[in-house]
Amino acid sequence: MPIIIYFSHKDENMVHGEMQKISKGNTAVVADKIAEQLNIEAVELAPLKKYPESYQEMVDIAKKEKMEQARPGYCLAIPDLSDYNEIIIGYPNWWGTYPMIIASFLEDYDLSGKTLYPFCTHEGSALGSSMDDLRKSCPGALIEQGLAIHGSKVEMAKRAVTHWITRLI
Repeated sequence: MPIIIYFSHKDENMVHGEMQKISKGNTAVVADKIAEQLNIEAVELAPLKKYPESYQEMVDIAKKEKMEQARPGYCLAIPDLSDYNEIIIGYPNWWGTYPMIIASFLEDYDLSGKTLYPFCTHEGSALGSSMDDLRKSCPGALIEQGLAIHGSKVEMAKRAVTHWITRLI
């Protein structure tokens, strides 16, 4: 049985080119849709240090973390992944790939022999280089086809999620 592990950012976000306050991050919305369809658990990768609410501040921090190859701390409610052979991993696309908090997670867990099903939310850059980056970070894992959902369309993504799930899992 797979598990969903995701990182998501709420608060201020860019939606259709305008700033909007969102109470639930886009990636969390998609994670919940996947969890509901598969009847499995979705576990949030929560940052130890809360990211800023301001979209522009968040963009600046994400850029800095990527340039410095930072490894932000996080909390994961399920520390032992040995019972899971399939991991559905979700993240927003920040600066062309997954956020550095995902890089922290990937370095902390040996995912060799596991199958990863990546999904991301974005505002125009789709999966970016995250698929290649996942292959480099997890050389012993099988990385399946990813799903990219436009952030401003997550509420209408049930059909895309269903199609992705039925093709892969």
